[in-house]
Amino acid sequence: MDNQDTGAESAFGFDGNWQDFAKIALPNLLLTIVTLGIYRFWATTRERKYLWSHSRFVDERLEWTGTGKELFIGFLLVVALFAIPAFVLNFVAQSLIARGYEGLGIALGVLPLLIIFYLTGVAQFRALRYRLSRTRWRGIRGGSDDQGLVYGWSYAWKTLVGYLPFGLMVPWSMTSLWNERWSSMSFGPHKFEAYADSANVFARFLLFYLSPIILFFGSLLTAAMGGLAGYGMGGEEGAAIGAMVTTLIALFLFFYLGLGLIAVAYYAKFYREAVGATRWHDLEFAFGASTMEWIKLIVIDALLVVGTLGIGIVFLSYRHWKFFMTHMEASGEILLDELTQSTTRMAGHGEGLLDAFDMGAI
Repeated sequence: MDNQDTGAESAFGFDGNWQDFAKIALPNLLLTIVTLGIYRFWATTRERKYLWSHSRFVDERLEWTGTGKELFIGFLLVVALFAIPAFVLNFVAQSLIARGYEGLGIALGVLPLLIIFYLTGVAQFRALRYRLSRTRWRGIRGGSDDQGLVYGWSYAWKTLVGYLPFGLMVPWSMTSLWNERWSSMSFGPHKFEAYADSANVFARFLLFYLSPIILFFGSLLTAAMGGLAGYGMGGEEGAAIGAMVTTLIALFLFFYLGLGLIAVAYYAKFYREAVGATRWHDLEFAFGASTMEWIKLIVIDALLVVGTLGIGIVFLSYRHWKFFMTHMEASGEILLDELTQSTTRMAGHGEGLLDAFDMGAI
């Protein structure tokens, strides 16, 4: 099979609709509220079964085989093994500080934070491994034999190093972690390969990085102009009011529009680079969403949630998955006769860590 012809049908497709999804999402919301949040694990499974079944890769639909029970057990394990011990450590730390052992108490208080920092990386890795292991395409699944424990350390030190030199190595940290995470995964008999290059996204990141400096000088100019306008209308008092008002307006526009738009522009570029540098055997991937398409997605998300007084949040997973599948592309060759079942060990306990940290799917 060859998908290199740009005029050919897209390798990825999605044919679901929000009306059918609403029949799943709205009852899920009601049941989650009634059960005080416990049903959310089964709700997630029902939604994924719908989204996967309406998603196509090449000539075959995807299938989600995970269960709500797996997600629930994974969450309970996290609570038992990590959340409760962290709470106990925090209680002991406060007791030590109250009794005058400040140094030991502070050390114990910081320890859970360091553990959570490490486990965040483990959670990302194991969630990806679980999702690949529960995704079927032509009866074949993915996964990894790596437990993600080493990746947790990589996440911790690479994230720290990324921010140490004034944050200038954040693009390197993000691309390096993407490469390490995906290069540890496989689907069927073939491993993924990822070689995203931070140099290709650094210019876009630099725009985001330098924007506060631009804001500083822009605020000075704006305040001066506002002060001059105010002085013409009300003397020195008017100048002070004019400078303050124009500065506040400039700050509002920068933080809620300028900085947000620049951040989206950087992430859009990063995601195109990361996906475009990922391979599966002889197949290359691409993600074609532009910055404006990302902005449109986010703005409509916000309007949907605000306009429905929060109820619309149940449709975000549908919108994000459709956005992902619509803009994904692949080119290369797949030899179906070579495809065999994955020999990786099946992940058994869902995404408990990810649920505990309340991290998104995409």
